[in-house]
Amino acid sequence: MPAVAAPARFYSDKPSPEAKASSLIDALPGNSLVSKTTWVTLGAGLTAFTVSNELYVANDETVILAGFLIFATLVGRSVVQPYQDWANSTIDKIAGILNEARAGHTKAVQNRIDQVSQKSDVVDVTKGLYAIAKETIQAEKDAYELKQRTAIAAEVKQVLDSWVRYEAQQREAEQNLLTETVIRKVTESLADDKVQKQILESAVADVEKLVKDKKI
Repeated sequence: MPAVAAPARFYSDKPSPEAKASSLIDALPGNSLVSKTTWVTLGAGLTAFTVSNELYVANDETVILAGFLIFATLVGRSVVQPYQDWANSTIDKIAGILNEARAGHTKAVQNRIDQVSQKSDVVDVTKGLYAIAKETIQAEKDAYELKQRTAIAAEVKQVLDSWVRYEAQQREAEQNLLTETVIRKVTESLADDKVQKQILESAVADVEKLVKDKKI
C-alpha cells in the first residue's frame, strides 16, 4: 500500500494542465483576458511568420530562449509584487514619519501660540494688579495722612483742653482770692468801732423811717 500511495501522491501534487495554462496566462502582460490573448496571438503570429519565411530557424537555442523568457517573465512577475509591496510599505512608513513630524511641529506651534496667549493674559493680569497696587498705595497714603491729621487734631484738642482747664483754674483761684479779700475787708471793717457806729445809726434810721411810714 505505501508503494502505491507514493505515486498517487506524486501525481496528485503535480499541477493540472488547466492550472499551468492559467499560470502562463497570468504571467503574460496585460490586465484583461483580451489583452493577454492579443499578446499570445501576436507572439504566435510573429513566430509563424519568422519560421515560414525562414527568417529564423527553430532549434535548441530557440527552445532554451523561449524557456528563459518564460522563466524570466515568471520571476519578474513574482519579484515585482513583493517589490511593490516593499516599496509601498516603505513609502507608507516614510509618509507616516513625515505625518508624525508634521503633527509634532503643528502641536509645537500650537503650544507656542497657547503660551503666547497665556503670556498676553499674564500681561493684562499684571497691568490689573499694578493698577490695584497703585490704588492700594494711594489708599494707604490717604489713610496715613488722615491718621496724622487725627493725631494732630487730638493733640491740639488736648492742648486746648489743658489751656481751658488752666484758665478755669485761674479764674476760680482769682474768684476765691477776691471772695476771701472781700470777706476779710468786711470783717476788718466790722471790727472797727466807727464802722459799727455808722452801721448802727443807719439801721436805727431805717427803722424809724419804716415806723414813720407805718410799715411796721
